[in-house]
Amino acid sequence: MKTNSSTMPSASSEEEKVQKARRGLLVFFAVLIPLSILSYVLIMKAPIFGLLLMWTPGLSSIFARVVLREGISDISLRIGGKQTVKSLPFILLFPVVIGFFAYGIAWITGLVQYVTPDSFIEVPSGVILAGTILFQMFAGTAIGIISSSGEELGWRGYMLTRLINARIPRPVLTSGIIWGVWHLPVMLFADYYSGPYPALSVILFMISVTSFSYLISRLRLTTGSIWPAILLHACWNAVIQDAFDISSSGKNVLLWTGESGILVALALLIAAWMMSRKPLVIRQL
Repeated sequence: MKTNSSTMPSASSEEEKVQKARRGLLVFFAVLIPLSILSYVLIMKAPIFGLLLMWTPGLSSIFARVVLREGISDISLRIGGKQTVKSLPFILLFPVVIGFFAYGIAWITGLVQYVTPDSFIEVPSGVILAGTILFQMFAGTAIGIISSSGEELGWRGYMLTRLINARIPRPVLTSGIIWGVWHLPVMLFADYYSGPYPALSVILFMISVTSFSYLISRLRLTTGSIWPAILLHACWNAVIQDAFDISSSGKNVLLWTGESGILVALALLIAAWMMSRKPLVIRQL
């Protein structure tokens, strides 16, 4: 069978693509690192600068695009059609399932105490929890888009695709590790999900974040859109942090639950393993 060579990428064009991706990564990290350090310092003085930290990846990617004249066509701001619509149930329910699995086990076994979220009406505790979860699934996610967009425009909207095009080994895993390490300063110095054993918290947090990154990256790549990644990130923060975390208490709460908790790390690792068994079909980088 003959192949029309004019429709196939030449070796030179492929090499140019690789070099372009590597230049993009160089500029991206050259901006990301000092800007993140500045944000870490500011957070120590005022937590409100957390929003600036979450936008450092997005701002770094925008700078790289402007300097290298890359444009925005590959950022995948398109909705993504049926693939994105089909992903919405997963996006909304995934944090809830992980929450009930990890936090539910902790509550039932007594490893962590369940506390009823604050409410202005007198109704059963379970109703308050369900209402809180539903509110965070929708309203919390909508608000969280403001901050999660900053991260996802950089991590999955820029860095991940450049890692793939630059032929970095295991780009999805690498992106997850980078994302996890980027969080560590606020864990170690600003008490972000820092449990009673800092070293163990770091290990468990890296397992959680790397596993979760795999799931977000799969959404980005299989839908061909950045929006599912933004929505899942926002929904996770809203549901886990503002529904399940506030319903948990006890001296070992950060050992068993939260993003550096044993049960959450285990649940996310299992979810990532199950997702990895499905074939990965990339839809336009």
